[in-house]
Amino acid sequence: AKPMAKDSSSKATDGVRSAFCLIIGAFMSGLSGYIGMTVATDGNVRTTVACAAGTLNDGLKVAFKAGAAMGFGVVGLAALGLSFLLIVMKPNRTQGQAIQYTHSFGFGASSIALFARVAGGIYTKAADVGADLVGKVEAGIDEDDPHNPAVIADNVGDNVGDVAGMGADLFESYIGSIIGAATLGGNHPHLLAVPMWLAAGGLISSFIGFFFVSTKEKGDGWNTNLTALMFALEKGMYIANFLFLIFAAVIMILLFGADSETGWKMFGCVVIGLFSGMAIGKGTEFFTSFDYGPTISIKDRARTGPATVIIQGMGVGMVSTILPTLILVGCIVACNALVGQYGIAIAAVGMLGTLAVSLSTDAYGPVADNAGGLAEMAGLGPEVRAKTDSLDALGNTTAAMGKGFAVGSAVLTALSLLAAFKEEVTHSGKVMSFDISDPILLAGTLLGAMLPFFFAALTMMSVGKAAAEMIQEVRRQFREIRNAKGNTLLQAIQHVTAHGSISEEDDVEPDSDRCVMISTRSSVKEMIAPGLYAVFTPLIAGFLVSARMLMGLLAGCIGSAAMMAIMMGNAGGAWDNSKKLCEKLKLKKTEQGKACVVGDTVGDPFKDTSGPSLDILLKLMAMVSLLIAPLLDGNDDWEYWYIGLIILVLCIIASLVLMYLKILTWQDPLGAVGDSSKGDSSNEAPTTSVVPTTPPGVKEAWAGAKDPAVTVS
Repeated sequence: AKPMAKDSSSKATDGVRSAFCLIIGAFMSGLSGYIGMTVATDGNVRTTVACAAGTLNDGLKVAFKAGAAMGFGVVGLAALGLSFLLIVMKPNRTQGQAIQYTHSFGFGASSIALFARVAGGIYTKAADVGADLVGKVEAGIDEDDPHNPAVIADNVGDNVGDVAGMGADLFESYIGSIIGAATLGGNHPHLLAVPMWLAAGGLISSFIGFFFVSTKEKGDGWNTNLTALMFALEKGMYIANFLFLIFAAVIMILLFGADSETGWKMFGCVVIGLFSGMAIGKGTEFFTSFDYGPTISIKDRARTGPATVIIQGMGVGMVSTILPTLILVGCIVACNALVGQYGIAIAAVGMLGTLAVSLSTDAYGPVADNAGGLAEMAGLGPEVRAKTDSLDALGNTTAAMGKGFAVGSAVLTALSLLAAFKEEVTHSGKVMSFDISDPILLAGTLLGAMLPFFFAALTMMSVGKAAAEMIQEVRRQFREIRNAKGNTLLQAIQHVTAHGSISEEDDVEPDSDRCVMISTRSSVKEMIAPGLYAVFTPLIAGFLVSARMLMGLLAGCIGSAAMMAIMMGNAGGAWDNSKKLCEKLKLKKTEQGKACVVGDTVGDPFKDTSGPSLDILLKLMAMVSLLIAPLLDGNDDWEYWYIGLIILVLCIIASLVLMYLKILTWQDPLGAVGDSSKGDSSNEAPTTSVVPTTPPGVKEAWAGAKDPAVTVS
């Protein structure tokens, strides 16, 4: 492998430069998440106050401004970091060599994105599942009831997973699309300038569109016109997109001339990419909003219990892959016909051009959600809760659309990085066959198609283990935490349920800190294995066999991960909104409503942990591959097999260590508790339910008293 430097006196600085770029990328990604979470935390309280003291429009503007801190922070820091590094890395290097250092910048950002998305998803869903199953289903209390010990961890998790996680995810996509396009066009100054100038134009247009977000709707809770309220956010995006297209046309004219056919073809790729992203978002809205048939069908299946809710939701998620797949296929084929692989990379830049305002809309969701939780915990009046419910209902839709948009942008970004990888491993001039019928490529494709399933399984089981600990802790607190009068937390909950309120001296305060500790510990511990395999697998494939197998690995991973991410995200969103639909129809405390809560609980790790983390997987693997591409350039199959074997052995050793530490294990984290209760009926209740008596309606349902179709065998 040849170093990037042109002369021997500068070779020694290659590693230092790459390491510096990696650190800057990680720092910028982490900083954007920190800024977003800090502002979102302040925005939660201020949104609640705005809804209490003002109108729905006041609450909307505060929540959107808090989301905008994330949106503009991500884009601003990404643009600043890339521009700074290209300038600093240019001395003693060609332009193409300077761009190679930005691959390390992208890898650093991907590493933090993996931490924020996977660890954040495990954190928030462990708390969410525990709060839902024990609080809603078993104890029958409201979602944000302050007596639920897991509710604080749940609200914190919304910021960790949905603000920092989504921000780091799209930060990675944003810089990845620019790096991919810049790598493909790095030897031509105008082709290098196109993604940079488009990013600048998108940032300016997003800033203008930000000021057009407002509404005249009143906060009527579930009766609010969501279409009109959605337009309040969308008109900012529409204006930003319109201005972005104008700026893009001007950029093409300035760089290539008004009469250049190539310039207008590139503009066509920008238009296709932008509208593809919007179409994927709208398609996601259809499959996840409770205004449309797919989600309504899940609510209807809840009449026969949780099993049919889960079956229908899985079906909805699988069917929902059709539309975004057709859109992405059309986008890829059209852009390739216009400008080739560079056109696909420019389409990814176009899709993410107005990321600042679209991410602001997405980050608005958790702010509005937590504002509603604060209103509930503070005991504010129903008129305040109606306004926050209106904002929350809108946030559910924007969150689902944001996840669909994230998948689409991840696929196009990964494809542009894949094309850049192919370019980087063929600089030596050696002919490499990338025919899909080649056994080496086909083997890599099969391996890549398997990885998303393995990665999703690890994250799903991690949520299951963390949630089991959370459920056990919440049940313990319901039974054991007492006030000065000796009343338990569960008795306080039952008093509130029966009488609507409780005096301060009779109330019992839960220990929320322990639940936060469980989520934090579990999320950091459980993210190690997914991160390990995501980084080691492309290294093993590339060095043990060759760049050709790594190319097949990336291709298989992109196709498989995209389908799984869409299916899991849309199924989870549909399950979530079927539960919201039951709340709207006053079915929350019925058996039908509880069945939808179970479906939502299954969907939580689908849509907020495993599904979004697959976006990170395919981009991280592509970025790792691009980073090691100069070392694989011109290598024959099996030429450096011993390096790959060393990495494989290290991976196996790391796996054995994780198994020894019980991070990779089939054992139930609560197995000791469950085993100790066998044969002792007095100890069975703590491991099955916090409620000492059968919840209202369950006994009758099992006996068939409430539903003649239910029989006991």
